[in-house]
Amino acid sequence: MFHFVAVSALAALAVLAPSPVPSSSPNTHPEKNLVEVAKDAGSFNTLLAAVKAAGLEETLASGGPFTVFAPTDEAFARIPKAQLDALLQDKEALTAVLTYHLVSGRVYAKDVVNLASAPTLNGKSLPVLARDGKVQVGDATVVAVDVEATNGVIHVIDRVLLPSR
Repeated sequence: MFHFVAVSALAALAVLAPSPVPSSSPNTHPEKNLVEVAKDAGSFNTLLAAVKAAGLEETLASGGPFTVFAPTDEAFARIPKAQLDALLQDKEALTAVLTYHLVSGRVYAKDVVNLASAPTLNGKSLPVLARDGKVQVGDATVVAVDVEATNGVIHVIDRVLLPSR
């Protein structure tokens, strides 16, 4: 029963949440890669700048498949400006943070709700908790799910995930 409630809640989020992707086709972009889908959405400018600064743009454009837990510009705005600027200048730390948002393969909402954790590309495990109709990954809440791209899937989150040291 719990599984059904969590899946139903995620499905409702996918339909009812303000869409961070173009309204013409909110969850399917079979002709666009992860970077193109994020660019088209218009709400991932800081994430895309960070991906470029870390040298991960080509990997996310042509590699994969990946599951991306993608923080919005609003999520990045929660980080104090000086701290964010320092992070964007430290390629090693930035890469560690960004790869903590990436999971190998396509992990859809129906799969996420059954996980206790997910192994990220930075080598650390990302805690996952499905409860009361919400899904948390680390300290972030998933606000939109299953945004398809040619080389993966995006789940939109409301906070930037910081790996433990």
